[in-house]
Amino acid sequence: MVGFFDALLGRSKPAKPDLDQLFALPSAAVTLQAAMAFAPTGLGSVCFRAAEGRAFADTQNEVQALLDADQGPKVELSTDSYGYTWLLARHDPEELAGLVTDIHAVNSSLENAGFGPSLLCSLVGFTDGSGHRLALVYLYKRGTFYPFAPLPGERRDNALELQVRGTLANDMRIEPELDRWFPVWGAPGL
Repeated sequence: MVGFFDALLGRSKPAKPDLDQLFALPSAAVTLQAAMAFAPTGLGSVCFRAAEGRAFADTQNEVQALLDADQGPKVELSTDSYGYTWLLARHDPEELAGLVTDIHAVNSSLENAGFGPSLLCSLVGFTDGSGHRLALVYLYKRGTFYPFAPLPGERRDNALELQVRGTLANDMRIEPELDRWFPVWGAPGL
């Protein structure tokens, strides 16, 4: 009966996060490079609301230690002006699959420790060599991606974002609601 009232009142269940969608990024990167000359920068980040308490701190430390274990420190933590924590991972631009694996590991670790509701988004940065920047942003709670193309002065290149949407429509699940394409100004990895 609750489902009936939810439908009647226009409420819908949130999409269950599908972290495996992150593994669509390497093939999308090939498409982006071939069609639009955008190449991975080797930078990617995960954004989450840090929780209070030892359990969250321990999980965060375990994630950072896991990612730093391979080749020394390649992870940086920062907090933005909204109070969100960003974990920035670095890889060689040619190692996008490794970067995606690290981003997936961060998301999975936080989710498995019970902090899934704290996850906001993940992003991977791209550039076209002439200074244009682009991020493919994964919305954790929606299980979808959207392109974000910042311009100087906190403006967006909406035309480029729409072109990227069309280019990647067959490679990944693109967020259909444009009002959910939130700007991530100053995001680490962009």
